[in-house]
Amino acid sequence: MSRRELPITRRTVLRGMGTMIGLPLLEAMRPASAGAIGAGPADDRPPVRMACLFWPNGCNPHTWTPKGRGRDYELSPILRPLARHRDDVLILTRLSNRGTFTGDGHYVKDAAWLTGTTIRRTTGSDLDAGGISMDQLAAGKIGVQTRIPSLELGVEPVTTGVDTNVGYTRLYGSHISWSSPLTPVGREINPRLAFDRLFRPGAVARRRDDRDDDRSVLDLVADDARALRDRIGREDRRKLDEFLDSVRAVETRIAFEASDRRARYVDDARARRDIEELGGRVDLYNRDPGRLRERSMDHAEHAGLMLDLLVLALQTDATRIATFMFGNSVSNKNFSFLPGVKGGHHEFSHHENDPKKLEQYQIITTWHIEQCARLLDRMKQVREGEGTLLDHSMVLFGSALRDGNEHDPHDLPTVLAGRAGGRLAPGRHLVYAKDTPLCNLYVSMLDRVGVPVERFADSTGPLEGLDNPAYEGRSAG
Repeated sequence: MSRRELPITRRTVLRGMGTMIGLPLLEAMRPASAGAIGAGPADDRPPVRMACLFWPNGCNPHTWTPKGRGRDYELSPILRPLARHRDDVLILTRLSNRGTFTGDGHYVKDAAWLTGTTIRRTTGSDLDAGGISMDQLAAGKIGVQTRIPSLELGVEPVTTGVDTNVGYTRLYGSHISWSSPLTPVGREINPRLAFDRLFRPGAVARRRDDRDDDRSVLDLVADDARALRDRIGREDRRKLDEFLDSVRAVETRIAFEASDRRARYVDDARARRDIEELGGRVDLYNRDPGRLRERSMDHAEHAGLMLDLLVLALQTDATRIATFMFGNSVSNKNFSFLPGVKGGHHEFSHHENDPKKLEQYQIITTWHIEQCARLLDRMKQVREGEGTLLDHSMVLFGSALRDGNEHDPHDLPTVLAGRAGGRLAPGRHLVYAKDTPLCNLYVSMLDRVGVPVERFADSTGPLEGLDNPAYEGRSAG
């Protein structure tokens, strides 16, 4: 082994003043022998990561389901942005969350998307989701292997008050992750604070001063980066440079938004009261007394930044479990920035079969699928051993109801991307028996991320056919 190819461990990081940057998987981390300190047989296999992406308000039910099944299927209009990833995704049809069949409105469905349970009806802060979410079950088992047990991201602040139409507190609509039935897990919605959590762990524990704000994390770790480059081979140096360029690109975009379009904090007494009544059980990471209410940041840019941060978190093995919410339950985010749309998301989800509303509803959902496709683009660009980050991951994206107009919890729009280290066989449309438990999918995902369970919520077993390239599903009605 040459001087430039000295082995390093998977836990090697670049350090600087209050800064710690995890690294992508390099060839020098894949031991050809027992030369790397701390290395073992498992070090040669990239870990399986899991990300769950949620969008609110369902989809146009008439334009979601593909025609055909198995490998011989045609992408539906909403799913066409996935055309370039056709061989990387599984479209799963007729999965349902039975725990949400009772109860009107969105909150019952959305809060229980990852728990498979029935939430308790309340207008106060006495939340009860009925169970732990599957991402947090995984984080509780394998989170000790990474610096961040799980990463929860979003773009909209916590919604408070009571939705008098259905008699539920709006707090339910701001969370899909639950570390216990009574404890929702807070999301980070500020890209700068999310970046700090990944790369400036010291800044999370203390407020950064102005001098720290002006210094790039790459400047702070420059000495460590130079020393590392002298220890690794040419291909690893290229991969390291590409990774650091991607970190700089995200950091630059965040800095631009922070200076050009300042986020403003307001002292929202009601939000603060609702959160305090939860007894501190919602960790929002933001220690300011006010809430980050209305960002002037462009919605598409905001979502894109958070998804790029999610990729960096998985790429550096800072975490192996992540969730992202494109919006809160009943979100009426204005999507007039999209051609052909003039109004809010929730408004068009209640389309009343009006063709014009259905068309705009479809455009909005298609935009969400486009963002997911962009995420898959980024993950496929990250090389890991003989494959890519996407090959070693599972990315679930979907909504907790189908038709927003009917609040329909049956046949949920569900896509699973990636290969889970070779334990998924994507490139197919699988059609299951009517109301097959969505939690069967969760049992299968938990197993592939290294947390095997016999049952989860209302599951009846693992979901069939995910690793069988010839499986097409069942014909049962």
